[in-house]
Amino acid sequence: MAFPARRLRRLRRTPALRRLVAEAQVRVDDLVAPLFVREDISAPVPVPSLPGVVQHTRESLRKEVRELAGLGIPAVILFGIPARKDASGAEAWNPDGIVQVALRDLRDEVGDSLVLMADLCLDEYTDHGHCGIVRADGSVDNDATIELYARAGVAQATAGADVVAPSGMMDGQVAAIRAGLDGAGFAETAILAYAAKYASALYGPFRDAVDVTIRGGGDRKGYQQDWHNQREALAEIALDLDEGADMVMVKPALAYLDVIAAARQRFDAPVAAYHVSGEYAMVKAAAERGWIDGDAVALEHVTAIKRAGADVILTYYARELAERALS
Repeated sequence: MAFPARRLRRLRRTPALRRLVAEAQVRVDDLVAPLFVREDISAPVPVPSLPGVVQHTRESLRKEVRELAGLGIPAVILFGIPARKDASGAEAWNPDGIVQVALRDLRDEVGDSLVLMADLCLDEYTDHGHCGIVRADGSVDNDATIELYARAGVAQATAGADVVAPSGMMDGQVAAIRAGLDGAGFAETAILAYAAKYASALYGPFRDAVDVTIRGGGDRKGYQQDWHNQREALAEIALDLDEGADMVMVKPALAYLDVIAAARQRFDAPVAAYHVSGEYAMVKAAAERGWIDGDAVALEHVTAIKRAGADVILTYYARELAERALS
């Protein structure tokens, strides 16, 4: 007796057949490695809640990026931890701020062989932990903040960033940064907008990595995306594209695969997704206890992000996946 479903099973019979007909395959070319660089340290500092991830010195960052380029990874995104923080986050646009000097280092190290991205926000640089200027009543001053984002974008582009990546979810941030870049002669610098950045509970290990705590136990739910909503996220993406974003991002990735898929279906621009610290750390923790095959789950997770429609995947697994050639 012939079973119509048998045709599907025949194509699963061997690893080669499965590879031949795979609908979604992650390539090294899809990956961006998030990296942390810290001022005033003499050796890399491990991040306990992110196994395998460190806060780099300038020199160890150069070595890491050189090796990542050798593995074929096409891009990195930098996050800075300054020695000094203040109410306005001035180190974010200081020409000698940690991310700016690191960008210059890396441009000298790898030239144009690797795409250099820089996270553009103030929370890593402010003493209160918010993503912008805080008023006396504790609210964030949106319009004052985006003026500073524009300054930071120009500083990053001047230092050698190919792509600036505003992550603060301020209204009008992309338009302000685009105007600032164009006015300073950086019309070719691209913007990757964190267009749908959710107020997620999955960012804890990242905040450990950048030494950020919101003063007074506050949160960012007033300006980051509400995790109950998809349609609102698509509206945010449309606004950022209208303002001049070249690429858009959904963050986190795994808990928001529906948003990635909807964005891919609706918009023609490249869609990025951030496989965030909490998503990475949970796999690492379970693997350390022997509960799961961590390598297999990592590839399964990243492939799910690709299958949902992401063109670009930011993941702390970038190096491991490249070293294993995505086997």
